[in-house]
Amino acid sequence: MPEGHTIHRLAAHHHAVLGGSVVEATSPQGRFMAGAARLTGATLTATEAYGKHLLHHYRGGAGGGILHVHLGLYGTVADGPGAPPDPVGQIRLRLVGGQAGGRHWLDLRGPAACELFTEAEADALRGRLGADPLRDDADGDSAGDRIRRSGRPLGALLLDQSIVAGVGLVYATEVLFRAGIAPTLPGRSLSADRWAVIWADLVVLMRAGVAAGRIDTVRAEHLPEAMDRAPRVDRHGGEVYVYRRAGLPCLLCGGTVARAVLAARNSYWCPTCQPSAG
Repeated sequence: MPEGHTIHRLAAHHHAVLGGSVVEATSPQGRFMAGAARLTGATLTATEAYGKHLLHHYRGGAGGGILHVHLGLYGTVADGPGAPPDPVGQIRLRLVGGQAGGRHWLDLRGPAACELFTEAEADALRGRLGADPLRDDADGDSAGDRIRRSGRPLGALLLDQSIVAGVGLVYATEVLFRAGIAPTLPGRSLSADRWAVIWADLVVLMRAGVAAGRIDTVRAEHLPEAMDRAPRVDRHGGEVYVYRRAGLPCLLCGGTVARAVLAARNSYWCPTCQPSAG
């Protein structure tokens, strides 16, 4: 499932290629025909990302509204300039628009959610989500307060989208390594100062992810060229400390990276570098 930096990149890109233009919407798959009919002729006025949720704001046309997309595990978005290609596969929604820069198309396949929201429904969604480190309106202190009132493991709390929105397994795993804290630590054992460090690091790492289009969490002194080691080869890309490195040597101490199931997800950490103390 894409993490929050990917959704923020999509929101910015969609506004760049379709923002301010009147769109034509179709549903080649047929599962979003009524929604596509409402969007056709409407103008895309703004795009928004909140955690792992993407919102397109439309005005005019046959009804407009707010398009809500959650990619989930299998959703993908493809786009390109000019006339769209012939539909191939299960395209839930196709948008075509553009202004002075020329026409542009966008195809959405396999999302967990593709629906039209009212303003009230969009507000309700935002109300259900926690602090998004990539949003200017994020309340990191509030998220920290909720974490420090809980006895659940810190690794699970960071993945709870109602507490911290947009953080997935890679960011949760890596930010805890960088903080030197085990994912098994109960939230209530975390100090306010340690949470402030984690939150600030999440903001930095996720903003870097938006800029680069991939997740890199390794500090400069631990990069392959600095340590004379082979670069990571993984379909997810990016240099990481412990994510998906179970059984391999820790880049810092040489100990074995551990893996265990935590909150129904694989969790990775270095028992030496990440002691269970907050």
